[in-house]
Order: sequence, then structure tokens, then C-alpha cells
Amino acid sequence: MELTTEMLWVLGLLAFTVYLFVSEVVRVDVAAILVLVLLGLTTVLPFVPPLVETEQLFDGFASNAVISIIAVMIIGAGLDRTGIMGLVANHILRVGGSTERRIIPLISGTTAVISSFMQNVGAAALFLPVVSRISVRTGLPLSRLLMPMGFCAILGGTMTMIGSSPLILLNDLIGTSNQVLAGKGLEPMAEFSLFAVTPIGLALVATGIGYFMLLGHRVLPVAESRAVTTMASTLEYLQRVYGLGYTLNEARVPALSPLVGRTVGDIEHEFHLRVVAVQTGQELSLAPGGLARDTRIEASQVLGILASSSRLGPFAAAARLRINTDLDVLASALKPDRAGIAELVIPPSSALIGKSGRDLWMRKTYGLTVLAIHRQGKAISEEDEGLDDIPFQGGDTLICHVAWNQLARLERDRDFVIVTTEYPHEELRPHKVPHALVFFAIALGLVLFTDLRLSVALLTGAVGMVLSGVLTMDEAYQAVSWKTVFLLASLIPLGAAVEGSGTAAWIAVHTLELLGSDVSPLLLQLVVAVLATLFSLVMSNVGATVLLVPLAVNIAVQAKLAGVVGADPAVFALIVALATSNSFLIPTHQVNALIMGPGGYRVKDFLRAGGIMTLLFLVVMLGMLQLLY
Repeated sequence: MELTTEMLWVLGLLAFTVYLFVSEVVRVDVAAILVLVLLGLTTVLPFVPPLVETEQLFDGFASNAVISIIAVMIIGAGLDRTGIMGLVANHILRVGGSTERRIIPLISGTTAVISSFMQNVGAAALFLPVVSRISVRTGLPLSRLLMPMGFCAILGGTMTMIGSSPLILLNDLIGTSNQVLAGKGLEPMAEFSLFAVTPIGLALVATGIGYFMLLGHRVLPVAESRAVTTMASTLEYLQRVYGLGYTLNEARVPALSPLVGRTVGDIEHEFHLRVVAVQTGQELSLAPGGLARDTRIEASQVLGILASSSRLGPFAAAARLRINTDLDVLASALKPDRAGIAELVIPPSSALIGKSGRDLWMRKTYGLTVLAIHRQGKAISEEDEGLDDIPFQGGDTLICHVAWNQLARLERDRDFVIVTTEYPHEELRPHKVPHALVFFAIALGLVLFTDLRLSVALLTGAVGMVLSGVLTMDEAYQAVSWKTVFLLASLIPLGAAVEGSGTAAWIAVHTLELLGSDVSPLLLQLVVAVLATLFSLVMSNVGATVLLVPLAVNIAVQAKLAGVVGADPAVFALIVALATSNSFLIPTHQVNALIMGPGGYRVKDFLRAGGIMTLLFLVVMLGMLQLLY
């Protein structure tokens, strides 16, 4: 099989795509859109052969897979808004008690089941505060609970064909490959039903739970429990966990104080402390809106100050303040049932990544007074220079002072995952639980018992959530990770180009030549699985699936033509969609990035625990495939 000019351009574009994903020169969704634009330009540039038909360029945005993923996200958000997760946490506590050996399988198994019907990062985000609440009530370290939960959220995505983006995408990719197979006179592949992968997923989840039950005491780190409750205990907690010796104080500004006329931001930057409230006469200024770094200090104002003892004394002397350690004027505004210290995680999909607290005006916009950023085992606090200028990264834990009513509003903001749950706030729409369950059941029933396309069946449930008031339409829009949508929709045409140009077939032929003509199908499957695992560690699992499914199908086809018995193209495609969930070795998967900060994990913790899990995943997956297919 000869290498054509068209194949060379496709290979070059593939290499460029992988480079963009690995180097992260731009965000992965921007990289995918750039690739889509380049594919479109090939239809008009005279020196480049057209790699995809113009009318097919935007087919990804209307694909069954993309619409299904949008609907799954909305359904998951509807279940979240009703407070069902809190009920689940209470049930786990009643059944599991307070022992690690009973709590871990209950949490991990429940998360896996939830993850099988929604995006696994969404399931992990829902269960992160649940696990935090359980940690508070049982005294078990959060680090002992979060990694089993996170790993099982990923594994749970392999239990159904709507559990993860790669599996949702698989049948669409099989349909595209069937068109190529038909052109070659080969038998088309059958698509997979909703529960076709359930035996494999159950075996993987059971393996994950069993792994942590048997070896958890060896591979899981023992770190401080990191759940925050009220101000009465959180100041001691900050010192114990983060080494932040803050105290909450108030001080009245005298007329001759050098603070008069200066801004809050100036004072915080110079003296390395935080102003969390300002009382002017009868008017109280709190974040958001009323208090920001450009708020000016006036005589006779009362300031609420969070500072370490080493900073508080010099500040009081320089500003001519009398510090009151027992709150008087601000006692009502800052009492534990109104405000306190909370932990929030920046999820990998957050729009805040790459921006600093100063860029975002965190206090004015979100009501968050950031005290420290916990990143990769280290707390960066106001004691360090330039806290407000540090760009946020996915997985960062923000330690913030916040009013509880504002924190409750932030629970609906997809740019944050709220770890702190034990604070005074009202439950979200518990009266809508029956509506949410009914429309979830309707969607599931349509998937199981009708011939409706997956996207239509799931959209029925999503629309029902909106019409019944479980979600508003704005909340439904917010529930969708548009980054994932654009990433997937923009890469689908590239997958079609890899398949249609013959590039996948060319790579497959040369792979078989390298391995030899007498290669066993199990070895071929292992090669595909390892390749998919490695790709998923350096790029998104969606991108890895789009690029590797055509290649895997062609490897199987070429193997069949070479006389290798048992080389089923559909099974090879399924291996890719499953193996792209084998992302435990380093915290590049969204779920791992999400739990890294709250759990206090380091990269070596994932290498130790994830290395064994990666090998177990490959062995169990390939073993189950041999039994089933």
C-alpha cells in the first residue's frame, strides 16, 4: 500500500494535533477548533488536496454523540439540583457506619453506578462534597476516601454505552467506518447496545473496589481530613492542615491613621493580611459588590481583619489601630452561621484557569476573599508575595472567607466545585426529586425499549427536567461543558479524514508488517489497548478515541485479510473506547485533577496507586473481552 499525498497531509495534521494537545500551547478545545478550520481550508487551497468534503465539515455539531453528551450533562445537573446527592450521603452513612472498610466500597460503588449514566467528571464533582461530608462526620481522612471514589467514577463510565464520552461516540465512529468497509466489500460492524459493555464495566469496578480494599492501606496516603465546618474550628484547621496561623479580629480606624484614604487592596498587599468586612456607621460592606480591593478606607470605619499574629502586630502599630480579638461591632456580620472559611476547587473545565484573582476581582465578582491556594501539596498564602497575581490551575484548592449565602449561590457555578458542605444553607429544590427521577426513568426507558436514537431519547429526559422546573433553561445551558462539545464536534471530521483518506489502513498495514504475519489477536488487542492508554494520558480521551478507532478497525481488518483468526473490528474499536478510560497513572484525567487538591495528593501518590490500577485495568478488560467475544 503506497503512501499518497493526501495521506501525508493527514499524517501531518495528526502530528500537529497531537503536538497541540501534548504541549498545551492553546486550550484543547481551541486546538480542536483550529484543526477543524485547517481541514476546511484544505477545500480551497490549491496546493493541498481536500481532506474532507465541505458539506461534512460541521457534521460533528449535529452528530448523535454530541447531542447525547449535551443531554446527559443536563440530566445529571437536574439530579444534582434536587439534593439527591445529600440523600445518598445520608444513606451511605446509615448503612456504612464509620469504618473505612465499609465506607469505601459503598462510596465507590455508588459513584460508579451514578457515573454509568452521566459524565464521570460530573459524578465525581457531585460526590466530592458528599465524601467531604462523610469525612467530617466519621473522622476518616479525606485522602483515604477520595482516590477510590475518583478511580471508580472513571471505571463506572465503562458500565454503559452512555457512561463516558468515548463510549457515546463509539457507535457513531463505527457507522463512519462501516461506510469505508462497505466500499471495500467487507461485512459491516454491528453497533453496541446500551448494556453491551456492562459485564466488562462491572468487572472493572469490582476490581477497583477490591484493589483498594486489599491494598488501600499500602497505596493510599494518610493526610489530614480536609473538611471545613464553622469559624469556631476552621482557624485551628487552617493552622493544622495548611500552616496558616490566621486569627479573626476587628479594629476601628482613627482619624489620624495613615490608612485613611488608602484602598483595601493597598493595605492587603503591604501588610499581607485580608480585610473581610468594613462597617461604616450603620452600613456594612461585604463581598460581593460591597467590598472590593478598590474600596477606600475612611475614618471611624470598623475593619474585619484576617491575619497571622506575626503580621497583625506590625500592622496595628503602623496603622495606629487598637485590635479587638473579640468581635463586637462585626460579631453579627461575621458570626459562624453567616460567614466562614470554605474550600473550593477549580475544576479542569473552569473558565477561570489561567486567570489570577486580581484579573477576576474575586471578592467583588464572586464574594470570595482568597486566603491561600493549595497546589500540589503546598499552600501559597497571603504571607507569600503576589498571591493575587498567581494564575489559577485546574485542581487548585482555594481557601476563602465567604458569606454562606454567597457560597450557596456558587454551588450553581460550574467554574467551582464546593468542597465545604457543613455550613448553614438551604437545600436545593428537594420537592422536585420525583420529577427528576421520573424523567430520568423515561429517558432510560426510551433508550432500553424503543428504537429511538440515543440523542432523542436522552433529550426527552433533559427537556422534561426543564419543563417540570427541575432546572431553568439558563441552568441547563450552564450544565453543558461547551469545551467538551466543541472538542468532540471539531475532531469528528479529522477522524473521518483519517479513515477516508486511507491513512488508518496504511498505518495498520505497516503495524502488522512490524509485528509479523503470525501475530495473535490478543497481542494485537494489547497493542491497541496500550496505545489508547498512552494517548489518553497526554490528550483528551475524546481526542484519543476519534483518532484511534479508525486505526484499530483497520488493524483488525488487515489482520483478518492476513488470515489472523478472531480479529473482530468491532471488538478492536471497543477496546479503544474502553482503554481511553485507563487514566490513573498521572493526574491528567479531569477526575484526577478534580480530587488532587481536596485530597492533598501529589503526583507520586497517583504513580503509586495508579500504576497498579493501570495494569489491573488492562488485564481485566482484555480478559473479559476474551470471555465475551
